[in-house]
Amino acid sequence: MKEIERKYLIEREDLSFLQLIEGEKIKQAYIQNENSRTVRVRTKGEKAFLTVKIGNESLNRDEFEYQIPVQDAISMMEIMNLKVLSKIRYEIKFENNLWEVDVFEGKLDGLIIAEIELESEDESFNKPVWLGREVTYDPSYLNAKLIEKL
Repeated sequence: MKEIERKYLIEREDLSFLQLIEGEKIKQAYIQNENSRTVRVRTKGEKAFLTVKIGNESLNRDEFEYQIPVQDAISMMEIMNLKVLSKIRYEIKFENNLWEVDVFEGKLDGLIIAEIELESEDESFNKPVWLGREVTYDPSYLNAKLIEKL
């Protein structure tokens, strides 16, 4: 399955309305983390996933995701002594599009990234006023790179 997404930075003061929305806690770690492929384990609320992403482009990559037992995900993180990235994800509907806003915690506190998944690379969409600079093509904002800062 293709994953086509655009990413934008957001300033914290622009998102005071998030206090009105319930976010979902995410913890994720990387079993394999190379430039062209990653294997990620993630807990998201009461669920867990194993995800494989393939490709060098930030905008368009192949993605395969499988739900796994939560305890398996937690055990993999612990047994392999993996660095764990923590964030709270908020889902915001804006003009028929779903935006995922990730508010990072721990050493990445203060970083907020909004993502939108698209059907095609040239799909047009309206941008909410709270979006900041686009970082889609800056690989340093991929979660697989951010985890290296932990």
